[in-house]
Amino acid sequence: MAALDPSRTTDWWRDAVIYQVYPRSFADGDGDGTGDLAGVRARLPHLAELGVDAVWFTPWYASPMVDGGYDVADYRAIDPAFGTLDEAEKLIAEAADLGLRVIVDIVPNHVSDQHAWFRAALAAGPGSPERARFHFRPGRGEHGELPPNDWPSQFSGDTWTRVPDGEWYLHLFTPEQPDLNWSHPDVRREHEDVLRFWFERGVAGVRIDSAALLTKDPGLRDFVEGVDPHPYIDQDEIHDVYRSWRAIADAYGGVFVGEVWLPDAERFARYLRPDELHTAFNFNFLACPWEPARLRATIDDTLAEHAPVHAPATWVLCNHDVTRTATRYGRTDTAFDFATKAFGTPTDLELGTRRARAAALLTLALPGSVYLYQGEELGLPEADIPRDRIQDPMHFRSGGTDPGRDGCRVPLPWEADSPSYGFGAGTEPWLPQPADWARYAVDRQTDDPDSMLTLYRTALGLRRTVPGFGDGPLTWLPAADGVLALARAHGLICVVNLSTAPVELPAHGELLLSSGPLDAGGTLPPDTAAWLRA
Repeated sequence: MAALDPSRTTDWWRDAVIYQVYPRSFADGDGDGTGDLAGVRARLPHLAELGVDAVWFTPWYASPMVDGGYDVADYRAIDPAFGTLDEAEKLIAEAADLGLRVIVDIVPNHVSDQHAWFRAALAAGPGSPERARFHFRPGRGEHGELPPNDWPSQFSGDTWTRVPDGEWYLHLFTPEQPDLNWSHPDVRREHEDVLRFWFERGVAGVRIDSAALLTKDPGLRDFVEGVDPHPYIDQDEIHDVYRSWRAIADAYGGVFVGEVWLPDAERFARYLRPDELHTAFNFNFLACPWEPARLRATIDDTLAEHAPVHAPATWVLCNHDVTRTATRYGRTDTAFDFATKAFGTPTDLELGTRRARAAALLTLALPGSVYLYQGEELGLPEADIPRDRIQDPMHFRSGGTDPGRDGCRVPLPWEADSPSYGFGAGTEPWLPQPADWARYAVDRQTDDPDSMLTLYRTALGLRRTVPGFGDGPLTWLPAADGVLALARAHGLICVVNLSTAPVELPAHGELLLSSGPLDAGGTLPPDTAAWLRA
């Protein structure tokens, strides 16, 4: 493995493949049942051999872990369950030695209720400077017994919690995640210092959680469905924040990727102007069903959204919040929507895995960068977590109707015949692993030419070495009903058969890779993709 390739240091993010690590579930180095930085450091060669360019870590900071680390108590300290700041610095350096950049996650909309600022705000009382960093308000009603407004939660449940002195504080997520007041200069200053802190430790970029939620309507007016502007999503003032951040990132050569959920293409593109964020996640593609017309329209819309600001698109099939690809694609409804998640949804895992393999080749053939969630390279399905082991607050705040997100966060299987499949020695993992996961273990897939891991390693190797992949133009080719065929530069062609019958491949000089075997006559079977060179 080589250190960072100098030829890929300029605008590397425009066509990078970035692997997402959920540290709690990646690898357990100290045997306490929770993944940690020691475990990640030991498994870095897996990521280098996989062929990715960078690694994005979901929050590893000091946290009570009410929301999986997205309730940050201290950005300058690593949570003891994961390790130490010294270990994080060593991890960043060791990753660079293997040619891997590191991206960290920040959560600027809110902090933990255990953060020093919030503890000080509770102690200081109404009208204090400490409370001005948050959204504390008196309640409505004769005795202040009603919340200050009617804003809906990003999770289920209420968005305001009353404290003993009678005031209420805003939390768009859980009560343990109080929202910050982004009109306060201390909040701006602190986050700019946090960015510098991590850039100075060698990180290449920062992923911004809930990036469109930071600034709020000054009067905290009530939410009215369909009335713009929205009181807490995509406020115009938010762009001043990101312009100041971009200046900091540019000084360090760093990059940003925003978690921006917006239906309006023009307003989405504003976040990607040259003086704001470099990239933003493409959730429309992630949520799109396995249907040719819908997929093509989503791809076209995504590229059109990014074109006016000359930003690269990003593509992702799964992350730590959504149903695993192999499971979702085997269901009757292959789209993803938080509102439709339910216990006991049936799936055809063989069909879903076949489609997930094809989707991998489609995704990696598209222009721009790709995000790959841990375990997708193993073809992991969504795990059914026993109700008494569920930890996700989305489940509890729904009254137990939402299965939550733990099913895609189960610790990875590394060694088929080891305790906890090699995740860690000793304590049972923090989430239970399914009894049949030995077949998904890295060591069992490594030498299997037909495994999902081999498919990803081969595809990523070709993507890095064959001209035509990554950033650049895309042209749709004529194709039969139910088939997507696209051309990239240098004669590269990707064909995906989403129909129910085999199809002829277009004229070509070489078959580079297919997601499954071709039929005897050389036709492409249903739910199969192929990379060709003219």
